[in-house]
Amino acid sequence: MAKDIKKEWEDYCTQEIAILRPLLVTLGFELDEEQVHIGGERYAFSEKKLVLIGRRLADSLRVIIKVSGDDKGITEIKHERQSRQMLEKINFAYHVFFTPAEILYQEHNGRVIFITKYIEQDCQFLERPLIEQFFLALKGLEVQEGVQVTTYEHAHEVSKYFGIWTATDYLQYFAQYQQEVAQKLPGQADLLALYEKAGAFLKNNIKIIDLYGGFLTHWDFVPHNIRIHDGDIYLLDHSSLRFGSKHESWARFINFMSMHHTELEKALLFYVKENRPASEYLSLQAMRVYRLVEIIWHYANTVSKAEGDLLVLNNLRIKFYTQLLTAVLADQSLDQSVVTAYIAQRDTLRSEAEKIRQKNLH
Repeated sequence: MAKDIKKEWEDYCTQEIAILRPLLVTLGFELDEEQVHIGGERYAFSEKKLVLIGRRLADSLRVIIKVSGDDKGITEIKHERQSRQMLEKINFAYHVFFTPAEILYQEHNGRVIFITKYIEQDCQFLERPLIEQFFLALKGLEVQEGVQVTTYEHAHEVSKYFGIWTATDYLQYFAQYQQEVAQKLPGQADLLALYEKAGAFLKNNIKIIDLYGGFLTHWDFVPHNIRIHDGDIYLLDHSSLRFGSKHESWARFINFMSMHHTELEKALLFYVKENRPASEYLSLQAMRVYRLVEIIWHYANTVSKAEGDLLVLNNLRIKFYTQLLTAVLADQSLDQSVVTAYIAQRDTLRSEAEKIRQKNLH
């Protein structure tokens, strides 16, 4: 099963790129020979949408090319483009949002082709000094806090593009994740018991979640979805925007840093605890719980698709995020030895293609 999925993805990529190369030339673009974003573990997570790197023939401008001929992939690309356009028009946004310039959009023989400027950066986010990371993260997170649905007109304007989540939506998705994890990982009694505890925590804090609702949030706000150029933060994935909990993007970012940079995780948590009302810290904790429940569900869904080292790695990821969820529910940080051991094991299990893909993502 897993081998079939991997081969299907590789065949799809090969066939699509063979068709796209001459088509893109007629549009004035060429693809790079190496396409790192479609390799590695991508097969286990991907819908049929290609994210490719290329250049504009006229001036060698580097570009990102998103292409799909699949219904789901087409819908996602169109949604991302509409979200970008809507974000530029929102008349109640109090901050400037930076987005890579659109170069070309075309629908051609059942495919959607969406090309944007590649944003260069002289230094990856995680290679910057801690203090710079802290203020860049704070800037990116607080920009999102500057956009809130406060009236009926606002809600009508944004809901058809972004969607608006309330506490009820988060709880409904939690119930779905809990049910599906129980089906896919029936032998993990400790994890299932932890889901019960997480569910009780979210239900007990439903009023707090709704108290900080209606804010613009990028639910995948992590370093590989942003670029820093001349001190400005560029959002790359606009399909991940919605209106919901003020702290959902905070939660995603801090959970990511629990593995990649624990000092930044602690600095951001300290900032919220010392500079915001106690209710905001509790809201952030609730969103961290929700996002961890979700990511465990995500990897549970890959178990049937993965093989070999990737299967071992995804089970290891489930274990790690289970430990992190336990810590967050207790309002604690993971012991650094747990993080270090996980990263060492992860790196031995990643393929060379995945290591290259991760390097280019960040």
